[in-house]
Amino acid sequence: QLQLVESGGGLVQPGGSLRLSCAASGSTLDYYAIGWFRQAPGKEREGVSCISRAGGVTKYADSVKGRFTISRDNAKNTVYLQMNSLKPEDTAVYYCASRYGSTVSLSSLQYDTWGQGTQVTVSS
Repeated sequence: QLQLVESGGGLVQPGGSLRLSCAASGSTLDYYAIGWFRQAPGKEREGVSCISRAGGVTKYADSVKGRFTISRDNAKNTVYLQMNSLKPEDTAVYYCASRYGSTVSLSSLQYDTWGQGTQVTVSS
């Protein structure tokens, strides 16, 4: 049974950077596409980025293109989300989720295993 644990969240000033990690256990990540999602208070969960099993295909929400970079290290069973030029509107709980297979999607409905989330707060 695949389990996911996010880490790396915290408080950062506008313009700053954070790197989130999504560590998997219970199974190898090689078989799974991974997505990053976020949910701000009072808002719906939003797809931020996703990456294919081998890392060759990535997608980004328009709101984070050019600022966020998703990557994965299957040998470490970990997926990363590098977040640069952070803005106050990036404040949210960030979740990673897995989807068995190769298709990537920013729709949360396509994912079936979720981590517990990590809080990212961008504020001066």
